[in-house]
Amino acid sequence: MSRAGMNFLRDPMNWLLVFIPLAVLFDRQGHVPAALTFATAALAIVPLAALLVRGTEQIAHRTGPAVGGLLNATFGNAPELIIALVALRAGQLDLVKASIVGSILGNLLFALGLSFFVGGLRHHTQEYNPSGARTQSSLLMIAAISLIIPSVFHNFMTPDTLELEQSLSNAVAVVLLVAYASSLLFMLKTHPDYFAAERGGGDSEEGEPWSMAMALGALLGSGVLLAFLSEILVGAVEETARSLDMSKAFIGVIVLALVGGAAETYAALAMARKNQLDLSLGIAVGSSLQIALFVAPVLVLISFVIGPRPMNLVMGNAGSLIIFLSVLITAMISSDGKSNWFKGLLLLCVYVLIALMCYFLPSNMATPQIGP
Repeated sequence: MSRAGMNFLRDPMNWLLVFIPLAVLFDRQGHVPAALTFATAALAIVPLAALLVRGTEQIAHRTGPAVGGLLNATFGNAPELIIALVALRAGQLDLVKASIVGSILGNLLFALGLSFFVGGLRHHTQEYNPSGARTQSSLLMIAAISLIIPSVFHNFMTPDTLELEQSLSNAVAVVLLVAYASSLLFMLKTHPDYFAAERGGGDSEEGEPWSMAMALGALLGSGVLLAFLSEILVGAVEETARSLDMSKAFIGVIVLALVGGAAETYAALAMARKNQLDLSLGIAVGSSLQIALFVAPVLVLISFVIGPRPMNLVMGNAGSLIIFLSVLITAMISSDGKSNWFKGLLLLCVYVLIALMCYFLPSNMATPQIGP
């Protein structure tokens, strides 16, 4: 076998590519249980998401730090965005909102918590730039407040004033996009020193670089396959929830979020093992920022074009509480610039508690009071 083939098989993520034809086959066979189709489609999406992220990184290496940062910011959450767009077009707005909450929750508590825990087991104490962490925490708090405001406003609405609720969501979406653009300018242009690595860390071992054609092909091919498999995944959600007697809250907040963010979690974990906590923090927290400041408002605005009805940012009392608590505990734990395995365990415990709440919700509830 060639060296390229050996390198390909050495990555466990590539082994999951075998689930792509299986997912297509199960979807075409009418007698296959929906839960099995859902599971194979979810597993097939994971390596494609990793390939999309890798292709973006390869292009970013050739375009310089400013453009590269913009590319990573734009395509880093493409898997989550593609899954949400498919669900939006299918009219499953509750599922879209649940996936937004779940993506923020998964990155802040699961990806970052797992990175702190595994990195802390290998290294006694790990350090990262506290100024960058505090700046990102401030942005996260603003994003959380922006997502909470429509839910608070919804409590005072009547059937005659629902148009005001949609107008508020549209205005909040614009503000979030402005904040997102400003954050990119701040991080990439005016104050990049705030996010400089505190320590050199370990080995980076990038591997052999890809050609531009190969990187673009990976980006395009994985994006197309992701969209196709997302159709299968979303199409099997309803029947899977019924057959397993599982709430769509658990599927949206936990399962879809973990599937869409698997590649980023894998990357954050790998950086933590190499003692590069600044990169782990940038991947996990940066991904949550992109979801809150970019993906969520884009979905609101694009819902006027592709959705059966416009989507708002009303996450409900439970959804708002989940976001706020996730941001709050992440800010508290990450503000001092040091991490250890115990901090990671605390974040993972909070994630498990929220996952248990979603799991034990009655199966006939679409989301944990996410949405009006």
